[in-house]
Amino acid sequence: MAKNLLIVESPAKAKTIEKILGKDFKVKSSFGHIRDLPVSELGVDIENDFKPNYIISKDKTKVVKELKSEVKKVDDVWLATDEDREGEAISWHLSEVLGLDSKTVKRITFREITKPAVKKAIENPRNININLVNAQQSRRILDRLVGYELSQLLWRKIKGKLSAGRVQSVALKLIVEREREIRNFVPVSTFKVYAIFDVENDKGKIVQLKAELNKVFNGEKQAYDFLNKIKNSVFEISDIKVKPVKRNPAPPFTTSTLQQEASRRYGFGVKKTMMIAQRLYEKGLITYMRTDSTNISDVALGAITNFISSEYGEEYHQFRRYSSKKNAQEAHEAIRPSYIEKRNVSGDKDEQRLYELIWKRTIACQMSSAIMERTDVEISISDYDSAFFLATGQVVKFDGFLKVYMEAKDDEEDDEVKGMLPPLRKGQKLDKNIIEAVQKYTKAPARYTEATLVKKLEALGIGRPSTYAPTISKIMEKDRGYVVKERIEGKEREVLKLSLKGDEVLKKTEKEIYGAASNRLHPTDMGMIVIDFLEERFSTIMDYGFTAEVEKELDDIAEKGLDWHKIVADLYFPFHKEIENTYANATRVRAKRELGKDP
Repeated sequence: MAKNLLIVESPAKAKTIEKILGKDFKVKSSFGHIRDLPVSELGVDIENDFKPNYIISKDKTKVVKELKSEVKKVDDVWLATDEDREGEAISWHLSEVLGLDSKTVKRITFREITKPAVKKAIENPRNININLVNAQQSRRILDRLVGYELSQLLWRKIKGKLSAGRVQSVALKLIVEREREIRNFVPVSTFKVYAIFDVENDKGKIVQLKAELNKVFNGEKQAYDFLNKIKNSVFEISDIKVKPVKRNPAPPFTTSTLQQEASRRYGFGVKKTMMIAQRLYEKGLITYMRTDSTNISDVALGAITNFISSEYGEEYHQFRRYSSKKNAQEAHEAIRPSYIEKRNVSGDKDEQRLYELIWKRTIACQMSSAIMERTDVEISISDYDSAFFLATGQVVKFDGFLKVYMEAKDDEEDDEVKGMLPPLRKGQKLDKNIIEAVQKYTKAPARYTEATLVKKLEALGIGRPSTYAPTISKIMEKDRGYVVKERIEGKEREVLKLSLKGDEVLKKTEKEIYGAASNRLHPTDMGMIVIDFLEERFSTIMDYGFTAEVEKELDDIAEKGLDWHKIVADLYFPFHKEIENTYANATRVRAKRELGKDP
């Protein structure tokens, strides 16, 4: 019979660890949290220093009973839940419910489920970190107090079954504000001028050289006058500038950057990405997937170095240390493969794709920079000296990390790839093929995707790796009716095109489709009404800076052991006064909001 009981929160994780530890350990799962605040009541004793009333949920009574039975059969109990605040809280709740001494129980953590990592953890047990527990507990209590009281207020003042929350409502506010920006956006028309010149290449074949005027025109008449003026102009290369361009690899993945890249490449929602990453972690294939650190362990760096040098050559390796953002936990690691030499894994298609993405990003982050050669060619116009045409080409001289991986771009980012130019020389006269002035419209800001919303939340300091996916999932729940995710069909509009071919300027009207996009987040009418109501009456809670400051205070509880009761009290009591004032003075919202038309 095993002398040791090791408890984790996931059955898949338990299965992987049991294979590593052998017969001396029995590994059981708690199936997540075993207790929490009650669902149907506040569950926090405000007058008794915010004491939480934790209860064991009905679906966990059998699990608790089995774990209590197992505890009696062994000499030692080990708690090996995840290394973040949520995992620490699960261990603390287990020690409380199972009657273990939180000061002596053996708490272990590891960032990857591999034999060396698990064995090392067993050799170095510690106590439960009560500061981490208090940070998690503070977040849970704050979110319950704010969410419970705001939701009840919304039921009374707007509509039943609505909900609000300390972080989720701020995230919804971002979506609503972006929607209003889009609806108020008035596109501005300008004319850009493009030229195609016929040039002989090094094989004697005529090829096309494309160039763009370094000036835009505000109206059709200006564009027409320009084309008319240069009908008989001589076009000559006035300058050629060649310069090296260095491109560096992206840092290894954090939670948010993995969510963003998986969305851009595969269209994964943040919840789906985290579910797949969780499975990969529990199988022992990647390091822990909730992290804001870009740090990589020395052992892993050594393995990456050896792999790159042997696989691609030493010239492809460049040692790099990446600085994490402020408040990142450097003791944690970035998301990386557990075994660097393992390029592919078995499993379903999504697991294979996400693993390959993590593997490539990890290898690339320690590879040499890519070296490009950029050539800018200025083409003068004999009859117009206040502007010139610019042709740009770029060639890869050394591929470096691009041999393995290139980061994807968001839809709104313009990163046109330039190709190789034909042989050109300063003073060379160019034969005009066609010059066109094309009407262009400024673009409205793009609606958020799940991934770009995570990026914005992170930039504002709102939320942490463990909260991004749950926050976005909450505001997108159908029962809440605040946000919908859908494809935006493009709209048709007319654009003018003026063409100079020979010595004649021709005008024609073409149609273009604009604004098409996939997986965009739209606020509903109700979502906008709720945000307007909260913004008007709870400006502090809805303030981005205030929400970020609360996150920093939660970090301080975890890292410095600050008094969590005071932090909760300082936020709650002013907020509760606003709740009472709103009950007394706010009238019920009845009017349906006119949303206007999408531009």
